[in-house]
Amino acid sequence: MNLFPLRPTALMTCAMLFFCCAVNAQVAMDKKSPVITDPVHKSNIGKIVFTDKPVKVSQLAEAKPLQQYRMTNKSDLFLTVFLGNTMTGYLQQLAPKLDSEALVKSGNYQFSYYVDHKLIYQTNLMPGAPSPEQQNTLTVWSKPLIDNAHEGQYWSQSAWNRFMYNGGDKALTEGNHTLKIELRPYINSGTLTIGNVIAAGSLNLTVNKKIVVDLNKVSLSPVKPYAGLKVSNESFDRDKIKTLKANIEADAFRHITSVVVIKNGKILIEEYFNKATRDSLHDVRSVGKSFASTMTGIAINDGFLKSENQSLGEFYDLKSYEHYSAKKANTTLKELLTMSSDFDGNDDDGDSPGNEENMYPTADWLKFTLDLPMDTLKYKGQWHYFTCGAMLMGSLLDKLVPVSLESYADAKLFKPLNISRYEWQYTPQKVANTAGGIRMNALDFAKYGQLYKNDGLWNGKQVLSKTWVDKTLTKQIEIPGRPEEFYSYLFWNKKYQVKGKEYETFYCSGNGGNKIFVFKDQPLVVVITATAYGTPYAHPQVDKIMQEYILPAVIK
Repeated sequence: MNLFPLRPTALMTCAMLFFCCAVNAQVAMDKKSPVITDPVHKSNIGKIVFTDKPVKVSQLAEAKPLQQYRMTNKSDLFLTVFLGNTMTGYLQQLAPKLDSEALVKSGNYQFSYYVDHKLIYQTNLMPGAPSPEQQNTLTVWSKPLIDNAHEGQYWSQSAWNRFMYNGGDKALTEGNHTLKIELRPYINSGTLTIGNVIAAGSLNLTVNKKIVVDLNKVSLSPVKPYAGLKVSNESFDRDKIKTLKANIEADAFRHITSVVVIKNGKILIEEYFNKATRDSLHDVRSVGKSFASTMTGIAINDGFLKSENQSLGEFYDLKSYEHYSAKKANTTLKELLTMSSDFDGNDDDGDSPGNEENMYPTADWLKFTLDLPMDTLKYKGQWHYFTCGAMLMGSLLDKLVPVSLESYADAKLFKPLNISRYEWQYTPQKVANTAGGIRMNALDFAKYGQLYKNDGLWNGKQVLSKTWVDKTLTKQIEIPGRPEEFYSYLFWNKKYQVKGKEYETFYCSGNGGNKIFVFKDQPLVVVITATAYGTPYAHPQVDKIMQEYILPAVIK
């Protein structure tokens, strides 16, 4: 393909297409399709081309579309799409009666991924990404499929990751393959309508992802004492952990930043990756929810709460909020801690009014949550992931304790554990955000997990009551659709199978593959931090790390 055989003036025009969109297409329904005059654009309408780096203005003249590409675990891959119309223009052809605002709210791209001429995965992008402005104007755009330095930042990466998770990874076995991507417009305004192909491109791939580990060239990091944690002298399968380390460093397990194993209260394994160090503060996202549970237990022990069976109506004048009902007033703190309330909020449902993404743009997260309607028919006391409820627990504690929640946690939890370096994000009301986002180093997270393993004791002091620990490390409610998995007081529960035996763990979990594991019948606490945010592989790869490497290596 002869993509850029042009004079500098033409190249500059093409650059404008990439970044400013030379066409000035409007979305009023009486406007015609944009007139495309640039020769590069005209000669490539309907084509998708691939590059191994992003196309920038300064690099445009040297950009060379890939025909053949060697794909490794560290590969980057970008696509550039040349269209004959704006996306809004294509959607208008499918639904002529809708105005531009309605079009971008109900339609978008459909991506189809083929490997060796076989359709592997097809996905309709949800409206909203690309943005309405881009849908209304762009006829040329460039986005990453794989960008290891910026994982999860673009909708195009999310689409690619879904393809890989839903068959792409299995189809792209070691060796030679042909990858083809087709784009179509779709609109769903009551009835799903899919248009014809508007752009397509193919790439010959040589997949080379298999990791060959030379154990003689892998060394484990020496373990040193840390405040409150001594070094373990217990044996473990060092070759198994070396193999794990080599796979993480080769990006077979992606975006892992730390692995820490505590056995019998001492540091057994401590490894860091991807520029992280012992001092790095890790953004563990929803792992921070579990801290709301911990502080609830401490507040009960201190008498600021009677019990988790108290109801919201005891603390808030709910009649001053929208959608008042007796059911809302009688919602217990336990229901919030176990994510089983009837608040109409479900983060796994994009249409849920209480989805966390609807809360974040608002000026008052507490009001947003307490304004939500209830839905006793939909949930019926079942578990549903409800970030707003975890945030509400933190806001309630901040209301009840004599100082701010942050100061209370510092005095009652962090200082006893000798944790001094942490960062807590805040709600718009300047309350420590228990929806998630607290940052610490991996060893301090390990101490937090070990506190539960110690039945709440630390250096002879009862930091957290054993009663609260026992309740937290008890299966409180079953998670629908996940057999033999349960939820407790903002902790998760599952079992790992290793060599025919089951090992039960309660754990904190956050977006990106962040975990703190507290094992029920083993003297183990395991911390894994990662930055694979928004990817479908983030949590499964941690399960594989635990089941195939860490547990077999450290359990006798």
